[in-house]
Amino acid sequence: MAYEQKKVASLVNGDAFEGFLLVKSISVRTGSTGKNYVDLTLADENSSINAKIWDYYDALSRIEPGRLVKVRGTVTVWQNVLQLRVEKIRLATGDDPARIEDFVPSAPQSGEDMLKAVRAYADRITDSDLSGIVKTVLDRYAQRLIYWPAAMANHHSVRSGLLYHTLTMLRAGEALCSVYTDLDTDWVYAGVILHDIEKIDELGSNELGLVSDYTRDGLLLGHIIQCTLLIGSVGQELGADPEKVALLQHMITAHHYEPEYGSPRRPMFPEAELLHYLDIIDARMYDFRKALADVEEGGFSEKQWLLHNRRLYKRKTDKAQPSPEGNG
Repeated sequence: MAYEQKKVASLVNGDAFEGFLLVKSISVRTGSTGKNYVDLTLADENSSINAKIWDYYDALSRIEPGRLVKVRGTVTVWQNVLQLRVEKIRLATGDDPARIEDFVPSAPQSGEDMLKAVRAYADRITDSDLSGIVKTVLDRYAQRLIYWPAAMANHHSVRSGLLYHTLTMLRAGEALCSVYTDLDTDWVYAGVILHDIEKIDELGSNELGLVSDYTRDGLLLGHIIQCTLLIGSVGQELGADPEKVALLQHMITAHHYEPEYGSPRRPMFPEAELLHYLDIIDARMYDFRKALADVEEGGFSEKQWLLHNRRLYKRKTDKAQPSPEGNG
């Protein structure tokens, strides 16, 4: 964190606490005297503690799960369990030093910064039809893109993970297009930006980037079909060339490559083929970094079922290894 405060895990009976915590749960209850009080679970990035507000007032109704609050209180013990007796509480504001990214697993860059970077790639698409479709979709989903994860449990399943996955793929695609110069960056950038965009409607997430479940359409259709339909709809709205719409839809339907992974067709033109491998490379590198993050140099990870049940080796190096996720 960019500021210092006591860690929840270090609190003991009698400690005074003042700092920022995440509301995990909150409810109004009635005590034995018939008076209402508020019961909360508050957490920092690693631990949580039960908290009580004995003097209930209506303004507390604005505090809800998933919000950051600034709290002042005293640690007490009830039935051998630590509690925080809250003396003062308010919602965190934009002027406070605390950020959501400090409290939940998040991409290593802010969603706002990554969205600007993705938009910069979109601005480099010169084909008017592709540019129109991509920018229309980005505008439509921008607010949720800021914090949306890319998965429930697999690669990039962190706050802002979808943007992180998209941006790293764009950078890798740009680099490979400088090697294979016959590739058209318009198609590569458009395909990358759109390939997973319908994860937004496939997954149900909150602003913490925590997925509750798949949506109805996510279960019935999946993001590949959802995105194919989206491109067709937006393309029709904009009067885009039907062949370009079909080719862009093909990039989406083919990017998982195999029928058992959701793709009814394999890629049929070079940029579509590249999109598939950009997706695979980025997912694999993320999974490797995550699996090895807490492994000592010269040691092996546990078996990674996402990586064919392999145990991974962390080679010895003098260089620091970047984390695939962090506190922003």
